This record gives sequence, structure tokens and C-alpha cells, in this order.
Amino acid sequence: MKPVEGRKRVIIENVQPQVDCGRYPARRTLGDVVTVTAAVFADGHDHVAGRLLYRHEKERTWRSTPIAPLTNDLWSANFTVDKPGTWNYTIEAWVDHFGTWCADLQKRLAAQHNPSADPVTASQNIPLALRTGALLLEDASTRAKGADAKLLNQILVSLRWMADQNTDLSEYPLCDEIIALVNRYPDLTLATRHPQRLALWVDRERARFSTWYELFPRSASADPNRHGTFADVETLLPDIAAMGFDVLYLPPLHPIGDAFRKGPNNSVIASEGDPGSPWAIGTKDGGHTAIHRELGTLADFEHLVAAVGAHGMELALDIAFQCSPDHPWVSEHPDWFIKRPDGSIQYAENPPKKYQDIYPLNFESPSWRALWQALHDVFDYWIQHGVHIFRVDNPHTKALPFWEWCITEIHKKHPDIIFLAEAFTRPHVMYSLAKAGFTQSYTYFTWRNTSAELQQYFEEITKPPVTDFFRPNLWPNTPDILHATLQNGGRAAFMQRLILAATLGANYGIYGPAFELGESLPAKPGSEEYLNSEKYEIRQWDRNASHSLAPLITKLNQIRRENKALQSDTSLHFHRVDSPHILCYSKTTGDNLILVAINLDPTQEQAGWIDLDLKRLGIAHEQNFDVEDLLTGNHYQWHDRSNYVALRPDVMPAHIFRITREPGFGNENGNGTKLTSAVPQAEIIE
Repeated sequence: MKPVEGRKRVIIENVQPQVDCGRYPARRTLGDVVTVTAAVFADGHDHVAGRLLYRHEKERTWRSTPIAPLTNDLWSANFTVDKPGTWNYTIEAWVDHFGTWCADLQKRLAAQHNPSADPVTASQNIPLALRTGALLLEDASTRAKGADAKLLNQILVSLRWMADQNTDLSEYPLCDEIIALVNRYPDLTLATRHPQRLALWVDRERARFSTWYELFPRSASADPNRHGTFADVETLLPDIAAMGFDVLYLPPLHPIGDAFRKGPNNSVIASEGDPGSPWAIGTKDGGHTAIHRELGTLADFEHLVAAVGAHGMELALDIAFQCSPDHPWVSEHPDWFIKRPDGSIQYAENPPKKYQDIYPLNFESPSWRALWQALHDVFDYWIQHGVHIFRVDNPHTKALPFWEWCITEIHKKHPDIIFLAEAFTRPHVMYSLAKAGFTQSYTYFTWRNTSAELQQYFEEITKPPVTDFFRPNLWPNTPDILHATLQNGGRAAFMQRLILAATLGANYGIYGPAFELGESLPAKPGSEEYLNSEKYEIRQWDRNASHSLAPLITKLNQIRRENKALQSDTSLHFHRVDSPHILCYSKTTGDNLILVAINLDPTQEQAGWIDLDLKRLGIAHEQNFDVEDLLTGNHYQWHDRSNYVALRPDVMPAHIFRITREPGFGNENGNGTKLTSAVPQAEIIE
């Protein structure tokens, strides 16, 4: 079957970025410079030219910028995303007859003036070539306007005059400005446009850089005999903000079921007064849009949201789509749950573990449409009451198509909403949730502890293709996870994992008071559950304890705020060290260069020689340069590639160096490529 237009000779392949052949949008953050690459080529020796077309979904016209050659038929162009939401982009390219003519004329002139050339080679019909160029300029002038068209006509007349006079040209007759003018008016009659309009989702800046603090409001009371309230949380806000956090994350705030309520340490028997697990959601007082009466009222909650904002933070709310047996949905919509053969509803199980206080939802329910809408409306309800960040509990146990639909629908009205996936699950499932729309995700960071494990994992999640859809959020602990490194490593281990999280990741968080105070006792040997877990009881925390890590947390968050290099992930680069106990890595943004060296051994001093990748750092060989340890304020003079560090974990397990390079370096992105601004060259209506 013949094509509609068989004279279109340019082929466009492998446009990047794209996720799963364009099935999902790639992800970027507001203000990012997006680099688009593609293979663009044609038959024969003719030159090709092209442009990147891009626009926000609310724009009618395409913006465009020329593509530039890289190597071996690869081309690239950049554009800056200046609005959140959905963007589209594609590549358009054509045979560049004028560019081909320019190159050929240069070759003809070079051959004609080459004294060593044979007579056949030296004989070039320059007048005929000039007339060919005049025809191309005449064609371009018909597409140009005003003064541009007039200038092109003047040039073509000049070329024809030179042809008629058989002028002996000693140099090329066109300047770069004229060539650029012609290129502004290409002949698109036979242009090839890549058939896909690829999509890009752009989040607000907090998606790229955020610092989370988790606390249980019911433990916020200064009175050990009283359940905490939203007002009690407000009293803690100055201290949390002073530590440098910008997201305050609260576990579920809803009424907690009475049926099969869990007691302390996950006991299946609760005593009178035991508060139960906040994740066992729902009583006769309501479900996912109700508030636990001891925390306060809806008005109190809205006051807390405003107070959090007044302290320069945002409130993140936990959304857990599961129900206690007392949840109103159980009686109102029994078909939303799985029935067992005896007629009872299936409670949550992960054999041999049983969670009798929780009923999972059935995403294969015949009433799935109503279920989807109800869950969507939970998000919508809290958005209406000021919440714009959600941490979603176990999203991998809910249908993936639901998330893609739900997040898309919410983003249509509220593109600023951020979703964090608490999905400690298989890589494909974790990545699929990100593709479906989750802004950030928990990671396997907690279980990566050696230098080899950390380097291998972070080289995966901070480079394409993963970075085109996945943003990590690093947590050294959660209410569910107390890793063996923290159980056995003492205070040094807490410092190590904190520094790693805060510098390896632009997004990180801590389960606050437990981490600040070094809570390290497991429920039992081999368990990652906390002894006396706050999930099942109200705890009192001595936030003024002398051993608190709050000063180090504050310092780290200050360093993160003051150094742009630590506010993104894509420039992360590892440097070789001759000790397996020391990990060294750098991040770079413009002229801000951060180098971290950290001892991963919580018990012994470790020392080693760092082999710096000087090219990556933009430092010349044999050069001296200054490194400032931002944790201590000390300065050191380093030289060339090999430099020595010794780190005592009981004192400070890491250096966070800011490197000062000689003038002229530092205008590169994380890949060492000079940054350029993408200026639209034209606007066209499709």
C-alpha cells in the first residue's frame, strides 16, 4: 500500500524521553529544562533539519525550537516547562535543501581554489550553483514576511548578479545571519512529523525537593493522661519547622474501629482504654471523611492546616483504603468486600499474619465503578479542606488501573496534588504505580546498607529510564520498619542513615520522634517492628533529651536548603574509594558542587583514599581546590584525584564537602553538558 505522500523522505525514530513507548507520560518538575533526543535521518547525502514542537495542554499553538545534531544521526533540543500539568511534544523534520546547497557550495569553492587539485576536480560550475541558491532563496522569500522577505530578495538578486558576471569568488558569499534567516522559513511541504504526541506530566517543585516529618497527633499531648489533639500538634510546629522540615505527615485521623481492636505490641486483645491502630478505619461516627473525635473537629483540623502553612510547611495526610469491621461501608456496601464461604467478610491476612481489625476492599466487585468513585471522593473531600499532599498506604494492594484513573481525574482539577506511594513491593509493581501517576515513592533504601548495594541501587533509580517516571523518597525508618542496622548500630547508625537519606535523595523523611531519640528496641529478635509501637498505643516523647539528634537533623536540612545540588537527584555520581566501608558521591547544580564521604561502619573508624572523577567534577588535573566541610565549617586544601579521609562514626561519620572550583567551571548540568536556554524560534498552529 502506497503512503499518502511518498515524497516525505525523513525518518524519525526513538524520541526520548518516553515511558513504555508513550503509554505513560514522562515526569518532570516545574522549571526543568527538558532535553528531547531523537534519531533523525534521510536517504542519500542531503542534509536534514528539524524542530522540537512542544506545548502545554491548555495552549492552542505549538512552540518550537530547532533540533541540533549530536552524533551519528542523533539530534536534540531543549525546552523549559513553565506551567504544571500535561505537556505534549514531538519532532518534525525535513530534507534541508538549502543546507545541502550551502555545504555543497563550500566544497565547490574549496576545490576550485585548491592548487593541488586535478583539473577535473578544480572545474566547478560556480555560476550554476549560485543560480540554484537564488532559486532556493526565492522560494524562502515567499514564506517570509516584511523586511525578512525584502532582504532575502536582495540576496537572491545579488547571487544571480554574481552568476551572470561569473564572479571569481574568493570566499563564501553568505554570512551566518542570512543562513539563520533562511532557516526561519523552512519548506514544510514534505516535512515528516513523528506520529506520536508524547506526553509529559509536570509537577510543582515540592515533588522534586521535600523534607518530611511524621508524627502521631494522639501522642502530641504534654499530659501523659490525655489523648493528643490537633491543638497539641500546633504547639510542636515551631520546633518542627525550626529543624527545617517542609512537610508534616500525619497517620490516618479517622475514627478507629472497636471490633477486633489491637492492643499494645499488636496484641489481639485490647484492654479498656487502648486506642487501637489508626489504620483500622471507621466506626458509627464515620469512615474516611470523618475525624477521630478525641483529635478535634473539622474546624480544628482546618486551623491546623493553616497553622502548618504559616510555619512554611504543608500538611500531608495518610490515606489508607481499608476498613474496620465497624466502618459504615461494611453495612452500606457489603459487595465492596470479599465474602468467605461461611458468609463472613474476609479480613486482611498475610499468612501466617492476621489483621482481624481490617477488611480489605474488593477491586473485583461487581460494583467496582461505585467503589472507585467513593475512593476518589475521599481525596476530593480532603482537598476541599486544604490537603494537597497525600501519603497513600499500601497502594500496591489496590488495583493499578484504579490509581491511573483516580490520579488522572484529580490532577485534571488539581495539578498541584502530590501523591507519595508507600509501596515496599516488587520493582515492577513499584514502578507501575509511578507510571500510573504517583509523584513519589518509598524505596528499598532501608535495606541497602553496603557501599556496593547503595551504589548499585541508586545508579538504577537516579538515571534514565527510571528517572523519567520515578521519584524516590528515602526513609531510614517508619512506624512499620526498624531495620537491623538501627537496632544494632547505636547512635552512629542513626547518624549514618540520616546523612545518607538527606544527601542521596532530594526527597527524604523520618518517623520523627522515634528517629530523633534513637528508638531501637525491636518487638522481638529478628523483627522489624518496634517494641511498644506507637501504632498501637499512645507514647510520650522527651523531645528535649540530651541525646536527641535534632541538632544534626537541623544542620542537615539547613545544608539541603542552602545547596541546590542536594535538591535534585539526577546529577548523583559515585567516586571510587579503596575502602569498602566508605561511600563517596557527588551532586552538582551549576557552580554548586557537593561531595559526600561517609563511613558505613557504625563501630570502627575507617579511612581510605578517594579517587575523584575530576572530569565529572569539572576540576583540572594537578589542580588545588578548596573543600569546606559543611557539617563542621572546616576547610581543607585538596589536590588532584587522590585524597585521604578518615571518619570516626562516634564523632561524625561523614564529611559533606562543598567544593570551590576555579572560575570558568560550574556551568554544566549533572552530565557535564553546558546548559542552554530553550528560546522558542516560532509558533505554529497545528
